[in-house]
Amino acid sequence: MEILRVFNNNVVLAKGADGGEVILTGRGLGFQAKPGQTVDESKVVRTFVPADGRDPDHLAQMLSDIDPETIRTVVGAMQEAGLGERELASTTLVLALSDHIAGAIARQRRGIEVTYPLVGEVRNLYPREYEQGRALLAAINRGLDTPLPDGEETSLAMHLVNAGFSTGDLTYTYTMTGVIQQMLDIIEHSYGITLDRESVNVGRFITHLRYLFIRIHQNRQLSDEPVPIVDAIRTAYPEAMRCAATIRRLLELRLDADISEDEVAYLAMHVARVTSDGERR
Repeated sequence: MEILRVFNNNVVLAKGADGGEVILTGRGLGFQAKPGQTVDESKVVRTFVPADGRDPDHLAQMLSDIDPETIRTVVGAMQEAGLGERELASTTLVLALSDHIAGAIARQRRGIEVTYPLVGEVRNLYPREYEQGRALLAAINRGLDTPLPDGEETSLAMHLVNAGFSTGDLTYTYTMTGVIQQMLDIIEHSYGITLDRESVNVGRFITHLRYLFIRIHQNRQLSDEPVPIVDAIRTAYPEAMRCAATIRRLLELRLDADISEDEVAYLAMHVARVTSDGERR
């Protein structure tokens, strides 16, 4: 295999044996390496094959921000938890889980506690993914010096739900993709900024939107969130609430579905986050 781009000491983009682009990870794989050189395959720990039209450079950049040992731990945990070959072969899923675990480890080191408000909903609505999330967390914790707390299985389960959403009929997925682009345009226009569409923050915002689309598609929108939380979001992010109200009208028009007040509030919170590093025009 031939190196196409070096992202850091542990991640490179390469031309695979079949001529397609692949992302390779491994300790020291990119150290002093240059484009055009042959890959030292003895250092390759994992090969990621971009799918679903995902940009290989963007995926590789995100992977380069994650410790290779975290990726190794997550992949090992996926195998130990009994996830199938489809999940293990999904670069998007492995990346999402690894990014989440890397963030959870960092939060724990800083003493930041996170409470996930959807534990009951996830457990009841997605019992299979919730049990897989529990098994994943247990397997991951066996590979960590300091175990992550209970509750992380909820977020892991949601990543599994999201991964399963893109299978089958793609009609709704295509609609979702077009609407997401419109939503990003609305945000840019409302704030007078230009978003980096390939940034990690925008990627995380799109992940939230995909969860939102799942709930809309399954008629399971958030509607019973604690009133103080929703009110606090409205008070803290008035500009984001106005933007979210515009997005709500778009969603209701395109998807022919009423959007709950709770969903609008949480959407506003994510709008505020994604616009915090936008470039003012």
